[in-house]
Amino acid sequence: MILRILSAGTSGMYYHSQHLTLQFNIFIGKIIFMFRIPALLALILIVSIHSALAGIIQGNISDEINNEPIIGAAVKIQNSATGGISDENGFFKIEDLPTGLYNISVSYIGYETANFYEIQVSDAIPAILNIRLKESGVELSVTEVTSGAFRRNAESPVSLNSIGVNEIQRSPGGNRDISKVVQLLPGVATGSTFRNDLLIRGGASSENKYYLDDIEIPTINHFTTQGASGGSNGLINVDFIQQVDFYSGAFPANRNNALSSVFEFSQKEGRSDRVGFTATVGASDIGLTLEGPMGKKSTFLLSARRSYLQFLFKALGLPFLPTYNDFQFKTVHKFNKKHDLTILGIGAIDDFNLNLDKDETEEDRYQLGYLPYFDQWNYTIGARYRYFTDNGTLMVVASRSMLGNKISKYANNQVNNEELKLYSIDSKEAENKLRIEHTIRKKGFRINYGFQYEIARYTNNTFRRTVITSGLPPLEYNSILNLQKYGAFAQVSKKYFKDKLSLSAGLRWDGTNYSSKMSNPLKQTSPRLSVSYQILDALSVSANAGIYYQMPVYTILGYREADGSLVNQDALRYIQNQQLVGGIAYTLPSNTKFSIEGFYKKYNNYPMLYGKGISFANEGGDYGIAGDEPANSTSKGKAYGVEFLVQQKLYKNFYGIFSYTYYRTLFTDTAGKYIPASWDYHHIANLALGYKFKKNWEIGIRWSARGGIPYTPYDEELSSLRSLWDANNRGILDYSRYNAERLKPYTQLDIRVDKKWFFRKWNLNVYFDIRNLYKSTQNFAPNLTIVRDSDNQPVLNPDNPLYYQTKYLNGDNSTLLPSIGIVVGM
Repeated sequence: MILRILSAGTSGMYYHSQHLTLQFNIFIGKIIFMFRIPALLALILIVSIHSALAGIIQGNISDEINNEPIIGAAVKIQNSATGGISDENGFFKIEDLPTGLYNISVSYIGYETANFYEIQVSDAIPAILNIRLKESGVELSVTEVTSGAFRRNAESPVSLNSIGVNEIQRSPGGNRDISKVVQLLPGVATGSTFRNDLLIRGGASSENKYYLDDIEIPTINHFTTQGASGGSNGLINVDFIQQVDFYSGAFPANRNNALSSVFEFSQKEGRSDRVGFTATVGASDIGLTLEGPMGKKSTFLLSARRSYLQFLFKALGLPFLPTYNDFQFKTVHKFNKKHDLTILGIGAIDDFNLNLDKDETEEDRYQLGYLPYFDQWNYTIGARYRYFTDNGTLMVVASRSMLGNKISKYANNQVNNEELKLYSIDSKEAENKLRIEHTIRKKGFRINYGFQYEIARYTNNTFRRTVITSGLPPLEYNSILNLQKYGAFAQVSKKYFKDKLSLSAGLRWDGTNYSSKMSNPLKQTSPRLSVSYQILDALSVSANAGIYYQMPVYTILGYREADGSLVNQDALRYIQNQQLVGGIAYTLPSNTKFSIEGFYKKYNNYPMLYGKGISFANEGGDYGIAGDEPANSTSKGKAYGVEFLVQQKLYKNFYGIFSYTYYRTLFTDTAGKYIPASWDYHHIANLALGYKFKKNWEIGIRWSARGGIPYTPYDEELSSLRSLWDANNRGILDYSRYNAERLKPYTQLDIRVDKKWFFRKWNLNVYFDIRNLYKSTQNFAPNLTIVRDSDNQPVLNPDNPLYYQTKYLNGDNSTLLPSIGIVVGM
C-alpha cells in the first residue's frame, strides 16, 4: 500500500494537465483580438499597393560523398521550360522569377534525380539550395529515382516521410510548431490536442530521438516532461529549418537509443550576401531571427523568442502564469570544398508560477491545490566537422546537453514555510557525447561505420511527504549517478538490377557501465535488414526487420533509497523492441504518393513500475517528472497496425495529405496480462488540404479524428482519506483498474488563411488561424476533488471523520481558438 501511495508523487497529473493546457490556449484568441486587430488593419492598408517583383533561386550542386562539384547538372522548374545548368564550381542561378513557390528537380548522368518542393522566391530574400546528389548504380543515363519529398533510402525504404519548411509554416492549427505538424503523418498520435507528446505507432514519447544537423538534442519542447520528451510548445525555430526527415521505423544503424521514431532536422545555412532578419508575432510568442555572412567563408543564424501571454494572464485572473524563452544559433565555416565545420546551440528557460489571487471557482481552487511551481532550463551545444575524401566522408560530432528541473509544492501554497512543504524535486541531467563515423562508396556499395562514446551525470534531490499526520517519515533521497555509454555500428547498402532492387544490412552494439547486466555490448546486438524492389517506375514494395535497444531513462536508473543504494540497478535491462514493417508505394508525376504499410512491434524488458503495477510505457503524458520510483525489467508489450497515406505535394496550386492508422498497443501488468496501453486510440485520421490563389492568398483546412483514449478511474475511498488528500491535493488512481475506462472519440476542424506581400527589401506574411472551428467537445477524464463549504473549508464525511466528502468536476470542454500571426522578413 505504501508503494502505491508513494507512486502518486508528481505522476498522475496527466488528465489534470490536459485541463491546464486547454485553459492556457483558450485565452489566446481573445488576447490577440483585443491587442492586435487595430495595428493589423493599419498594416494591411499600408501594404495593400505594391508592384510585381522577381527573384532568384541559386545554390551549389555537389556529390553527396566527396563534396566534389557536379558540372553540368540540370536544374529545372516543374511544369516550365525555365531552368539552369551548374558551372565548373557546381554553382547555378535561375533569375527573373516571379515571386511565389516553385518545385524544382536536379538531375545529372549517373545520379539520382533530386526533387525540392515549395521553394519560396522573392526579391528581398534569395532562395539558396545546397544540393548533394546521390550516385546511382545505373551508368550512362539519367535515372529517375526521386529524392526529396518522396525519397526512399536504401537503409530506410519504409517508414520515412519528409516535411518541408513551408508545410510547417502554413499548417492550420500548427502555430509554426513542428511537433504539431508532424501529427498529420500516419502512425502519429498525441496524448492531448494541447500537448506535444509524440506517440509513434503506439510507443511512449520517451521512445523518440531527435537530431539537429546530425547532433542529438534531448528535447524539442518547452515544459518538457523529464523522463519523456513531450511538452506544451515547440522549442525549435521553424525559420531555421530546411527539411524534417521522420523515421517511424527502419532506423539507420548510426542512430541509437530509439524504439519508436527518429527525427532528423536539417537546418538551412545563413545567407551569404548580407545580414537579414525575420520577425514573428505568433499565437503565444514573439521572436526574431538574424542571419548573414561572417567573412567570406562563414555564415550565421541567430534567434530568440519569448512568450508574452503570461503578462496578460495575471490581468485576466488565470490561476497559472507560465513563461517560456528559447534561443538558437548556427554557424557554418567552409575551409574549402574538402573541410567544413558546423557549430550550433539550442536552449530554453521555462518558468511556471501560480496566481494565488485567482481562487474564485471550484476549478480554480482545485488547480491551485495541486499545481506546483516549477522552473526548467535546457541547452545543447554541439559541433560537426566533415572531411571529404575522394570516395568518402569522415564526420566527427561532439556535443554537450544539460537539463535542469526544479519542482515544489507547499500546503496552501505557503512557499516560505518549510514545515508545509509537500514535495520538492531538484534534478539535473548532463550528457557529453562524441560520435565518429565514416561513409565510403566503393564498387557500388555504400558503407557507413563508426563508434560513439558518452559520459553522463544525473542528480536528483527529492523530498516527498507520503501522508499527513500519520507519523510516517517523508520520502527523501539524494542521487548522483555517473554513467559511461558506448556503442559501435556498421551498415552496408547496395542497389542491383539497374537500381530496381535495393538491399541494406546493419548492426549496432551498445553498452553502459551502469551494471554488469548492461555492460556487455554483445548482449545488445541490434541487427536490421531492409529490402526494396521497384516493380514499375511508379510502384515499389519494401520491407524492414530489425531489433532495437534503448536504455531506461535516468529517472529510473538513478532512483535511490534514503540510505543511498540504487533501488533498480540489479533489476534493469536495456529495453528491446523487435520490429517488422512492410509496405507498398505508388507515385504519380503530379507529385502524388499513395502508400500502405503494416507494422508489428514486440517489446521486452520494459520497466515495470511495481509500486503501481503498470508498465513505464504508459507514463510521460504529464508535466514534471516521470519514472522516479521502483522498477524492474519485467514488462512486455506489443503494438501492431496498418497505415494508409495519400500525399499531394504542391501541384498547380493545390496540396494536401490524408492519413489513416488503425493500431493496437498493449502492455502487461504485474500478473503478465496484456491490457490496453495509455496510447491505445485504435483509430487516427487526418486530412489537410490547401490551395494557393492569385495575389498570394492561400487557404488551408485541417480535419483530425481519433478514437477515445483509455483512462484509469480514481480510488475514491483511498483518495478521500484526509492524511492522503492533504499530502497530494488530488485523487489517487485505482491501478487495479488501470485503463479500464475509455473516453469518447474526438474530431476537430482547423482553418487558416494566409496573405503574403513581397517588396524590394522586405516581405510580409499575415495569417488568420482558427482551431476547432465547429467547437467539437473534447472529453477529459473527470477530476475528483473534495467538497468545500461556503468558507472554502473541506467538508468531513459524517460517517467517518478520517475522510473528506468528494465530488467530480466535469472534464469536458468545447472551445473555439482564433489567432492572428505576423511574419516580417528582409
